[in-house]
Amino acid sequence: MTLKYLMDENVDPVYFKQLRRRKPDLVVWAVGEPSTPLKGTLDPDILIWCEVNNFILVTNNRTSMPVHLIDHLKENRHIPGIFILNTGMSIGETLDELILIAECSFETEYQDQIIHLPIPKD
Repeated sequence: MTLKYLMDENVDPVYFKQLRRRKPDLVVWAVGEPSTPLKGTLDPDILIWCEVNNFILVTNNRTSMPVHLIDHLKENRHIPGIFILNTGMSIGETLDELILIAECSFETEYQDQIIHLPIPKD
């Protein structure tokens, strides 16, 4: 597994707690934990942290995150990816999706993209 997830501070803690329980070898951190951005850190700074530390951001932020990503890319920066949670999915479905993505994806597969979960199955 090469993907690492940073959970935005507004993502319910049950997601990262259950991901850690179900898949202990998956790296899942949350904003506000040691070595992560502090709670209240602005989104552009979180994107920079994710870029530097090679973490995919998992967030509920559907409104301003696309704008922040565009600004980030205009500065000739990159990000491993942003996953936006789907309120229509159960917690279990979301956990299964995030685990499957981590197990079956290439490290740079989602670079500079916003992906809305679930990822469409072809």
